[in-house]
Amino acid sequence: MEKKKIFIARKIDEAGLEKLRQHESFEIKINDEDKVLSCEELNEKAKESDAIITLLTDKVDAKTMDAVGKNLKIIANYAVGFDNIDVKAANERGIVVTNTPEVMTQAVAEHAMGLILACARRIVEGDSYVRAGKYKGWEPNLLLGPEIAGKTLGIVGIGRIGSSLAQIGYHGFGMKIIYSDINRNEEIERTLQADHVSLNTLLERSDFVSLHVPLLDETRHMIGAEQMKAMKKNAILINTSRGAIIDEKALVNALRQKEIFAAGIDVFENESSPDHELFDLENIVMTPHIASATHEARREMAICAAENVIEVLSGREAKNPVK
Repeated sequence: MEKKKIFIARKIDEAGLEKLRQHESFEIKINDEDKVLSCEELNEKAKESDAIITLLTDKVDAKTMDAVGKNLKIIANYAVGFDNIDVKAANERGIVVTNTPEVMTQAVAEHAMGLILACARRIVEGDSYVRAGKYKGWEPNLLLGPEIAGKTLGIVGIGRIGSSLAQIGYHGFGMKIIYSDINRNEEIERTLQADHVSLNTLLERSDFVSLHVPLLDETRHMIGAEQMKAMKKNAILINTSRGAIIDEKALVNALRQKEIFAAGIDVFENESSPDHELFDLENIVMTPHIASATHEARREMAICAAENVIEVLSGREAKNPVK
């Protein structure tokens, strides 16, 4: 019997690979180059595959699907988001698209809280200050920032990750939780005494604003100059979702003009080349898209992607299909 071909766009955790290797009917090919494949390279290397495991850095459009060939049955994205894949084109071709929800919820929520702490307590600035040899002893007004306990945490998007961050803020720091979402979350309202408010109200009332929405046409640049002007002068903006949720040029201006106190971002509008104007600002903490970078999350993401491939190639329903 001819083996079913699986192409993996970049090496994933061994736990996922081991699951796939347990199936003798699978032929596995891994891109072992430590780089993102160009569209042309992906098209060529994945040709005639029955399944491909992609990362969010891999752009998979109709042209790629057609180049891979008619055998392609599943695109398993090694991420929660799937804006790198043309899902409509996949549906039209009968190709299943899956993602890895839930398994990275805790990791991303923890990172969002880490950025809140780093910005509020100016940890990165303090580290640089010491390394530069500027520290000569305790000073009463050195690198002052706001406390977190009891403050208002505004969460834009109260899905899995937003809800997890709300739990951390409420139980860990006694924060007041407010949220903005197209859907009500009555459990969060009941258990955390959270308030469901409009985006404008959330921006006006929050001491900390954390973004947890997918990148869609309606969410692109949902936080721009007008929204940042509506925030408190001492507010801190956090983004661990997708870079284009924030208008980066407007963010640079807001930070430069001290319209908000600080920002902590893990994602950028242009992931391969972040806006260099951000680098000159002291009131921003930036991390290189590592919110889900825990050993536990990466392992479970690999297992989840592998299991979706196994189910579909075995003629069963995918565990985590996206539409």
